[in-house]
Amino acid sequence: MSWTLGQLALRFGCELRGDPDLAVDRVGTLAGAGPGALGFLANPHYRPQLAQTRATAVVLDAASAAACPVAALVHSNPYATYARIAALLHPAPVATGTDDPPQVAAGAVVDPSARLAAGVRIAPHCVIGPQVVVGAASRIGPGCTLAAGVRLGAGCELRARVTLEAGVSLGDRVLVHAGAVIGADGFGFARDRDGWVKVPQVGGVRIGDDVEIGANTTIDRGAIDDTVIGNGVKIDNQVQIGHNVVVGEHTVMAAFVGISGSTRIGRRCMIGGSTGFVGHQTICDDAAFTGDSMIVGDIDRPGIYSGGLPAQPARIWRRLAARFRQLDKLAGRLTRMEKAAGLKADTGQTQDTDDD
Repeated sequence: MSWTLGQLALRFGCELRGDPDLAVDRVGTLAGAGPGALGFLANPHYRPQLAQTRATAVVLDAASAAACPVAALVHSNPYATYARIAALLHPAPVATGTDDPPQVAAGAVVDPSARLAAGVRIAPHCVIGPQVVVGAASRIGPGCTLAAGVRLGAGCELRARVTLEAGVSLGDRVLVHAGAVIGADGFGFARDRDGWVKVPQVGGVRIGDDVEIGANTTIDRGAIDDTVIGNGVKIDNQVQIGHNVVVGEHTVMAAFVGISGSTRIGRRCMIGGSTGFVGHQTICDDAAFTGDSMIVGDIDRPGIYSGGLPAQPARIWRRLAARFRQLDKLAGRLTRMEKAAGLKADTGQTQDTDDD
C-alpha cells in the first residue's frame, strides 16, 4: 500500500519540502533506496550518503533538510518519525479470527485444564501445561513450552522455541523472540564446608504490558520475591537478567547486557551492549550507560555513565597496560611525598563538575 507525502506529512506532523502527490510504498537505506522508497537520516555518520540518494523522499531534521536533493519530510525527531512511517508502510500481519475458538495445531499437547481464550493459535510441537491461561488473540509459535500456571495476557506473541517456566506471567501485547527462556532458576548457592548448597528459587517472573524480549535472552525467576520487568521495557538478544531484578518501565537494553541478582534498574534507562551490573545495586531513573560499562555501585543521579576503555592501536594499548601496572607503586610514592610535605593524602574521589 502506498502513501503520498502529503498524507504522511499530515499524519505524522512533518514539514513537507517537495511535491505532496509523490507516493512511497516501502522504506530503504539512503544508499540503497530507489524510486518509490522512503529513506531517513538520523545519524550524522550517514550524511555523506544523502547527496547521492535515489529515494523518493527522506525523513530528516531541519538542520539537514537544506542538503537533501529529493523531497524531505522534516521533523525534530526523524528516527521515531521514520519508525512510525515504516510501520505504516510495512504493517505487521493482522490477527484474524480473534472471535473464533482457539486453534491448536496437530502435534501440540495442551493440558485439559489450560484455558485458551478466543482467537488463540497454538503452533505444532508446543506443550501447554496444567492451569495455563492464554489471553485473547495470542500466538504461540512452534516448539514453545508453557509450564504449569503460566499466564499470558491478550495479544501476546511467542516466537519459536520459547520456554516459560512455572510462575511466569506476561501482560498484554508482549513479544518474545525465538529461544528465550523466562523463569529458569536463579544462580543461588550457599557456601558450605564441603561445597555448595542450592538455594531453592521459589519466586516467579512478572512481565508488564508492551514488553519485547530478544532472541535467546534469559530472565531468571526470583529466589523469594518475583523478578519484575515493567511496562514498555525493550530487551535485546542474549541478555541475562538475574533473580529478583526489577527493571523499571520503558527501560531499554542492548545485546549481551548482564544484570546480577537483586539489582533495581530505574525507569527510562538506556543500557548499552555488554554492560554488566554487580548485584544488589540501585539505579535511578533516566540513567544511560555506554557499551561495555561495568557498574559496581549505586547510581543516584540521572546522566550518561561510561566504565570501559575504548580499543586503541596495539602498540599504544601495550604502553598503557605497562603504565597501569606501575600505578600502585606511583600512588605509594605520591602518598609518601605528601606526608613528607605535610599534605593531606587525596582520597581518590573527585567532584563531578559535569565537564566532558
